[in-house]
Amino acid sequence: MEKRIVEVVAALIWRQGRFMICRRPAHKACGLLWEFAGGKVEAGESNAEALARECREELDVAVHVGAVFMDVTHEYPEYMVHMTLYEASITEGEPRLLEHADIRWITPDEIPQYEFCPADVDILAQITLAASRCSTKALL
Repeated sequence: MEKRIVEVVAALIWRQGRFMICRRPAHKACGLLWEFAGGKVEAGESNAEALARECREELDVAVHVGAVFMDVTHEYPEYMVHMTLYEASITEGEPRLLEHADIRWITPDEIPQYEFCPADVDILAQITLAASRCSTKALL
């Protein structure tokens, strides 16, 4: 039997050299693990519409959805997730804890201090790689 594929969108939001991560509520799947803000794409929504809606519902912020940073597929035991991570910026509001257990702004160097959802692992490696390239260029 084929696993169902869940379409998910997420936001990579930077502020002063740090990016935002959110801690999942304890009662949800992957409870208390860290992730990017976002969620499932509903029927009839574009990815950008879904991401804007999720950020409004979960964080009470308006966002501008930019370019795709990365696209990943991850297989969980019950289903598969196809996640598209977009570069995004907050255009209105300050993030509030409407759904998540916590919100943090971290540097790429701080990634190892947090336990993330399995679907985010490849993305985090890419963020670390991109940050190291920027640091190397700054040294030249």
